[in-house]
Amino acid sequence: MVSLQLPLPKINNRIFLHFNPKPASFFSRVRNCSRAFPCKKKSIFASWTAADAIFGGEEETTTTTAEEEWSLPSELRPELMPKHVAVIMDGNGRWARQRNLPTSFGHKAGLRALTDLIDLSCKWGIRVLTVFAFSTENWLRPKLEVDIFMNLFECVLKEELKKLMRQDVRISVIGDSKKLPKSLQKLKTEVEDTTRNNSGLQLIFALSYTGQYDIVEACKSIAEKTKDGMIQPNDITEAVIEQELETNCTKFPHPDLLIRTSGEQRISNFLLWQLAYTELAFVKSLWPDFGKADFVDVLCSFQQRQRRYGGRDS
Repeated sequence: MVSLQLPLPKINNRIFLHFNPKPASFFSRVRNCSRAFPCKKKSIFASWTAADAIFGGEEETTTTTAEEEWSLPSELRPELMPKHVAVIMDGNGRWARQRNLPTSFGHKAGLRALTDLIDLSCKWGIRVLTVFAFSTENWLRPKLEVDIFMNLFECVLKEELKKLMRQDVRISVIGDSKKLPKSLQKLKTEVEDTTRNNSGLQLIFALSYTGQYDIVEACKSIAEKTKDGMIQPNDITEAVIEQELETNCTKFPHPDLLIRTSGEQRISNFLLWQLAYTELAFVKSLWPDFGKADFVDVLCSFQQRQRRYGGRDS
């Protein structure tokens, strides 16, 4: 199977309004995380103010968003929107280094970009958004960077929960949760339980996850069932394997579209089984710079592609 990287159509970005997703609310909540509940490294939030000038921070005081800012652009056809979008959010570290900032500032800006994408996905009818937040291999990074990311992720997730509830977002977390900090394991369970009955966008965080891990765990589960006589070897099908994968938490386990930012052109051990017929889009923007115009460009390209799943046009 050969995947072709099709060029994205050139879109005149001037026709789109500049996308400013209520930064005051986001930054004030992140900066107040250490006061809202105890984090192990409160000092990591102490100097956010210096970077706010770069990000825009609380100086931008937009209180309302024009309806056209959130409506589906005329270039996009609602009936051709992908049901499931997966994202490899790459480039936080490079974004920070380009600005002579610590990597932690890049992760903060990346979380801001994610809140933007969640808002657009909710408004534009996307059913599932899966984001590669932290891979199994990322545990090999410096411990301080890992601790900062985990604390920041936990803080923002807890602070954003009320907003996500208002948006009717259902949250799922896939990956090896046993490796996560105990406090984050507890929050994961609470958030999944709280949002379980929501029927809007399903937001899936791949945290301490890789596609190989997912497949290996599925094989172990099937082997145990075979050993116990619950299933016969000849009964093992693609459907049986899919039911054992972590994406069994959603009605749409196969992404229609995968977006990777930062110019890298690989899938990096993400959703290896599920991406079999996914359309791939590689974007040069670093993840913190990925915004509405980039998303529109990718969706326009997706809607122009013909998905044949190995067959031919009639």
